[in-house]
Amino acid sequence: MHQNSTKYRILLILLFIGVILLLFLNISLGSVNIPVKDIFGSIFHGEITRETYRYIVLQYRLPKAFTAVITGSGLAISGMLMQTLFRNPLAGPYVLGLSSGASLGVALVIMGASVFGGTFAALFLSKWSLVIASSLGSLLVLMAVMLASLKLRDTMAILIIGLMFASLTAAVVSVLSYFSPAADLQQYIFWSFGSLGNLSWPEVGILALFWVLGTTLAISCIKNLNTLLLGEQYAKSLGVSIRRNRFKIILATSILAGSITAFAGPIAFVGLAVPHLVRQILPVNDHRILLPAVILSGAALMLICDIAAQLPGKEFTLPINAITSMIGAPVVIWLLVRKRKFLF
Repeated sequence: MHQNSTKYRILLILLFIGVILLLFLNISLGSVNIPVKDIFGSIFHGEITRETYRYIVLQYRLPKAFTAVITGSGLAISGMLMQTLFRNPLAGPYVLGLSSGASLGVALVIMGASVFGGTFAALFLSKWSLVIASSLGSLLVLMAVMLASLKLRDTMAILIIGLMFASLTAAVVSVLSYFSPAADLQQYIFWSFGSLGNLSWPEVGILALFWVLGTTLAISCIKNLNTLLLGEQYAKSLGVSIRRNRFKIILATSILAGSITAFAGPIAFVGLAVPHLVRQILPVNDHRILLPAVILSGAALMLICDIAAQLPGKEFTLPINAITSMIGAPVVIWLLVRKRKFLF
């Protein structure tokens, strides 16, 4: 047992070092070639060749790299919480319909002008309006799911309700899309691709605050998460309040996934894939080990995807959603085929 804990500790340290190296690599790459000396000079307020390098590093690359870390780790935590709560390997951070609710809010703002008239667009169409609309959409779905979680005893029924909300909101978005002009539809599609590079430092700070809140809630659930793996009846016999615990897990997931969707868009795959990757590499079900491993692995995967999306030396970046699936899916398939089983 002691040998295993030492091995897990070493792996976590290696993961942490890997995240730091990837963070620096992420900052180093971009459409403008900046010497390593100038990158360090920009970060630590030293001498640099050009003042524009400092602006690029401090105002664009650093916020984007930190957004990647927050987004990857937050979605990974959410995925782990949902997979444990529902004991379902296909559950992810958006299984409760939060992403669909956020998409509906954004669709109403962007494409609502076609239905409600030009005054609607003039009043509401701005960067912060998309964040607020996305947050409100997620919040409405969250409130509905929370209400259901208090009324229902069956956890799987909550999963089905989340999927139904997702279908309902997707249907409304489809109707809005049908009546919208090409320009509005294109703007909505670009938002749905997800983006890590559009946040200023104050926005990164707000996102980080939600991350801390959601992660703190997740940490408070660790003991009960371990118990839930043995079944709800066993958890009840140990005195665990299933409803209260379920409420906390759903709230933590909603805070993390909802805030990330609001600021970075609906980034797919990471929350579903990372918990599986971690469980294949670390064959353990103790969430005291899984949680830090999932946080670091999620951050590392998102940084790798962002590096791949930047196309170093090019002026444009690929959609982050496409990259997360293109890189992550083959890795998960390979690991599952090699291991031949889910570890749950």
